[in-house]
Amino acid sequence: MPADDASQPTGAPGAAFEAFLKGGEFRLQCCRACGRQIYYPRTVCHYCGSGDLQWLPASGRGFVYSTTIVRQKPDRGGDYNVAIIQLVEGARLLSRIVDVSPSDVRIDMPVVAIIREAGGVPQLLFRPSAGA
Repeated sequence: MPADDASQPTGAPGAAFEAFLKGGEFRLQCCRACGRQIYYPRTVCHYCGSGDLQWLPASGRGFVYSTTIVRQKPDRGGDYNVAIIQLVEGARLLSRIVDVSPSDVRIDMPVVAIIREAGGVPQLLFRPSAGA
């Protein structure tokens, strides 16, 4: 369901994305010209070049497209994963899978988005889900 234009933020796309996260919302840009979902936030569609973009609520559902484990000493926080998430809307993004051991993250694992704050900054993370 498209958000009305009054709710569309102005300014830098990255700042708008962060503002939505701070408000507890995960939104993606959608090009009104070609209809494709866009991530990372931009001023023009990287598919067709149109600047007619709007912010729409994202489902937050997807699956792990690719993943790796970053190894760290325990005194630095221990191991964590970095994953490319394929969203059901079509966009792919880089994030982390939380609430599961890094070694248990698998390609094609269904995940769902969550927003957590770290140091006053909202982070878009993912956790395993029953289905995408």
